[in-house]
Amino acid sequence: MHHWFRSRAVAIVAVSLIAVIGGALLAWWQWTRYTSATGTLQNLGYVLQWPLFGLFPAFMFWRLRKLRTGQSAESRQAPPALEPIAPPPVRPAPTEDEDPELAAYNRYLAELNAQETKR
Repeated sequence: MHHWFRSRAVAIVAVSLIAVIGGALLAWWQWTRYTSATGTLQNLGYVLQWPLFGLFPAFMFWRLRKLRTGQSAESRQAPPALEPIAPPPVRPAPTEDEDPELAAYNRYLAELNAQETKR
């Protein structure tokens, strides 16, 4: 049977439809409140906000399907071969005008790098 008719997919679509319809109804309700004599800009903000809340589950359903199909396509492809990483170039010895603390720190880093490459 087609994957759209699985119970999980039907439930997600049903929740998305309920959210869209509910968001539209709530936006209409806020619009009637905004156009009434006691309406405020807050009601107008809700008019714009409720449809976004209603569309969010549908967007998430679409996004999850897109990610899932992308993952299944990636899993069918062979992983790329790893290339060996070249060691960093060796830094020349410090010159006379270089800071002695910086030179000591660079020697320390060179020793750490040498230990790491021995592993």
